[in-house]
Amino acid sequence: MIRKLKKNPPLMVCLSFFGLILFGAILLNLPLASADGNSIGFLNALFTSTSASCVTGLIVANTATQWTVFGKLVIITLIQIGGLGTMVFLSLIALAFNKKIGITQRRIIKEQTNADTSKGIIRLVIYIIKFSLSVELIGAVLLATRFIPDFGLERGILFSLFHAVSAFCNAGFDIIGNSLVDYVDNITVNLVIAFLIIFGGLGFTVYLDIYKKRKFRNLTLHSKVVISITSILILVGSLAFFILEHKGGSMEGLSLKGKILASFFMSATSRTAGFNTIDIGKMQEGSVIVTIILMFIGASPASTGGGIKTTTFGVLLFSTLSVLRGNDETEIFHKTISREALLKSLCIFTLGSFLVIFSSLWITIIENGKFLYLDILYEIVSALGTVGVTRGITPNLSPLSKLILIVLMYIGRVGAATLGISILNRKNKKHTRYSYGKIIVG
Repeated sequence: MIRKLKKNPPLMVCLSFFGLILFGAILLNLPLASADGNSIGFLNALFTSTSASCVTGLIVANTATQWTVFGKLVIITLIQIGGLGTMVFLSLIALAFNKKIGITQRRIIKEQTNADTSKGIIRLVIYIIKFSLSVELIGAVLLATRFIPDFGLERGILFSLFHAVSAFCNAGFDIIGNSLVDYVDNITVNLVIAFLIIFGGLGFTVYLDIYKKRKFRNLTLHSKVVISITSILILVGSLAFFILEHKGGSMEGLSLKGKILASFFMSATSRTAGFNTIDIGKMQEGSVIVTIILMFIGASPASTGGGIKTTTFGVLLFSTLSVLRGNDETEIFHKTISREALLKSLCIFTLGSFLVIFSSLWITIIENGKFLYLDILYEIVSALGTVGVTRGITPNLSPLSKLILIVLMYIGRVGAATLGISILNRKNKKHTRYSYGKIIVG
């Protein structure tokens, strides 16, 4: 059994996250973790642990008031481990104790970090840890300039550290109590949190590429696609939110500066994190649909965010354009996209679409008309994309609906394709090739 697991890195990644979630649920279920001294119940503890470990941000109880210092420490630890990756964290422990990291462990880390090769994987692990902690520390220092005057020295420092980690890991958990609604007009908090979310969602390999190559034209195709698609989504999202919301609704009463900040912030957080500076329940239906699209696309590979990924969206977008132009192959930045990348992109998109459609239908049936379908769809995509924004229905869902969201958050973090491959992939020694058959499509 152990030998089979070692030969299946995707399954090891999935199991490592499952173990982290279960361990976190046990700790959060303790009366010690709850502010009222009573256990929150295992299902709610499991939901919170899954949301933290899978850096989602959906909650069944207010993080600021429900949890003790111990509970909040467990949550932020789960966020940090889940954001960096379970195997990356375990490698850090091994390196700290001068333990040798074997070939099997290197293969698993390669799988989790989406690295091209196991060569130099330990250097990549060290780079990921140093880079992440450095960015989080810089973010915490900048947030402290606002939080310390508001909450005092001790609480201000703790609040700054918690929210910097939560933002960079794209988790969206907050301990203020109402996310960042009180800071909708504050430039420092908006920009620091937004850029921490963006930096966490770009992917570690992109930063390493930027560090080595310096200029955009010298970057790898992957980095170019990630940066380009991310920039386009942020810009289009910001414009869409401003156009749809600036006359009223969720942005009613805000100054022009506040509306611009809120539009940019919502565009950044909607793809990967669960923070909000406006009342999402008051958003126009058009803005809700825009958010669902951004959440479904999500962040980039080898990042702390979820979704089908910007590169998947980019490959499908350019492939569609190629077909419309009558081209036989997909080209991006004067490079031809491989058939393998295209098929994997189609697989990820199809799996994600099926999960969204069937899960939303099931929860609609289970809840029997208690919530609007658009709100349920919003919740489903938020869970699968490990985003965490909500229209306020999470605590009121039935136990079975919460279990569905738990599964979706887990799938969203480990990846639907990774989970499918870990379970279904079987390498046959003999592969039969059949003749081509004609089928009419379109």
